[in-house]
Amino acid sequence: MNKFYLLGIAFALFSCKEAPKKKAVTDAVDEVITQVDLDKYPAELKKVFEAHGGLNIWKGYKTLNFEMPNEKFNEMQTIDLHKRFDKISAPDYTLGYDGAEVWLLDNTGNYEGKPKFYHNLMFYFFAMPFVFADDGIKYEEVDALVYDGVSYPGYRISYNSGVGSSSSDEYFIHYDAKNYEMRWLGYTMTYFSGEPSDKISWINYADWIKVDKVLLPKAITWHKVEEGEIKEAANTVSFENASLSTFAKPKGFYSKPKNAIIVE
Repeated sequence: MNKFYLLGIAFALFSCKEAPKKKAVTDAVDEVITQVDLDKYPAELKKVFEAHGGLNIWKGYKTLNFEMPNEKFNEMQTIDLHKRFDKISAPDYTLGYDGAEVWLLDNTGNYEGKPKFYHNLMFYFFAMPFVFADDGIKYEEVDALVYDGVSYPGYRISYNSGVGSSSSDEYFIHYDAKNYEMRWLGYTMTYFSGEPSDKISWINYADWIKVDKVLLPKAITWHKVEEGEIKEAANTVSFENASLSTFAKPKGFYSKPKNAIIVE
């Protein structure tokens, strides 16, 4: 699994502002075509997946689309949910992953981001909690997270050696004890340093929208953390026009355009 990593929120987050929300677009899913072995997941985590629509329903989708608004335009992201190809389109640039290489088409010459870091970053934030059903994951129940006097049970997520670009990263999912909807995501980042870290960043997931038959985030909010304690909200990223399809796009959709470059 290519997991998500945060670069000081610099490239993806501070450029994004809250925008008026639009109703999610849907593409009705057919009858379940994939049966998932649910026995490999902890009992309470299975309830979290079910509260968001269920893994069997999620695995029946093949393509995810969503948009992220910023000051100038909406950035459109498309992901092959089974093969994890991806493509990000904006007026100034297009970048993607074709299964082998990350590529960039910079229309203005002004792109300053890090495509290999960013190409699937927001997908993993957006596809919560379902990405925690990927292969190579280890689960460990942890103490509940307490925020504003409310206790949120949770699990520590770690990865088998060699899984993804940074298998030393750790994640924490905490959920509402009453309805089992995901509420908090904690994570450490080792992508750039390569060294384990005990610094946990926290994102609040309190705003969900139903996209066809599953719940996906409408907005997510990073919080300040001081001496390990979660403080006030710091930055919110919104998502618009989310849609899911049971059809995969042709592989050529994710292929490098003629004038694009391979990112080393």
